[in-house]
Amino acid sequence: MKAKKTARKRGPLRSGPRSIAVLCSGGDAPGMNAAVRAVVRCAIFHGLDVYGVYKGYTGLLEGTFEKMNLRSVANIIQRGGTILKTDRCQAFFQKSARAEAVHILRRKKIDALVVIGGEGSYTGAHLMQKENGFKVVGIPGTIDNDVYGSEYTIGFDTAVNTALDAIDKIRDTASAHDRVFLVEVMGRTSAEIAMRVGVSGGAETIVVPGKTNAAIIDDLARSLKKSAAAGKLSSIVVVAESGHPEFTTQLALDLRAKHGIDPRVAILGYLQRGGTPTAQDRYMASLMGAHAVDALVNGKSNLSIGVVNGAIAEIPLRKTVGRHKKADHALLKLAAILAS
Repeated sequence: MKAKKTARKRGPLRSGPRSIAVLCSGGDAPGMNAAVRAVVRCAIFHGLDVYGVYKGYTGLLEGTFEKMNLRSVANIIQRGGTILKTDRCQAFFQKSARAEAVHILRRKKIDALVVIGGEGSYTGAHLMQKENGFKVVGIPGTIDNDVYGSEYTIGFDTAVNTALDAIDKIRDTASAHDRVFLVEVMGRTSAEIAMRVGVSGGAETIVVPGKTNAAIIDDLARSLKKSAAAGKLSSIVVVAESGHPEFTTQLALDLRAKHGIDPRVAILGYLQRGGTPTAQDRYMASLMGAHAVDALVNGKSNLSIGVVNGAIAEIPLRKTVGRHKKADHALLKLAAILAS
């Protein structure tokens, strides 16, 4: 007598992906490697195949994928930059390029994409889902801390600490020579780094774009003269990066010509984008990377993993694109009070 076959009991249908890819896009930020590591290892923990895409959206269009395993991300949490490389892909502004990217992903049987980057990178990811129905989740990776909806972006803490360390050293020279230093920090269109560094570094003044150059010069001269009258022989002025490459140098020239103040200029530049990520950036990147995978596994997509009220949160990508977080200008007043 033949044994009776029993049907194998199936569990609930899986709503999440079976395979995901991860890429970094836009400017590099310390902590990106920690996020990549978390995505890869959490994906493998959940039984997913996971692929790294090299050179951001450019690599996505070129098909430069590599299947990742646990060892692929060993000993990278402490490294700056990103092992996946990154790029700013002009082609991705085209709808046809985004459609081709989705076609490539589907052809490789990849069901979802994790994008680590800033607002521009988020826009590309959001449009991939909106136009082609492809699942995406974003992780905010930019030193500028300007991704709308999130209180924190990966790389910001390291950039602030790098700038702060440089300013502490510059202050020694400023004090030794009784000089004024204009120290320009990065941030693109955001003054977040300048605000945080200015308050933390004890700057006499923080300069942010927004007023006319003439008004900035007059306000700055007034502040520096007030400090000098109070007995301060040296001053540190933190200047937020402007759209004009010679902005801080021109400030120095105008102060000299119009007010007889002879400042020195230090432009920190790309120094702030590199270096070993701080514990805070490693920690937050790890939490965000893990949460991104969990969201996909649970069938969610078109999200940014950010920080709201101090906790990891899911923010709809459509609410983040095309918008920039505004810096807290009340910090300008606080910096002035603390420097008095």
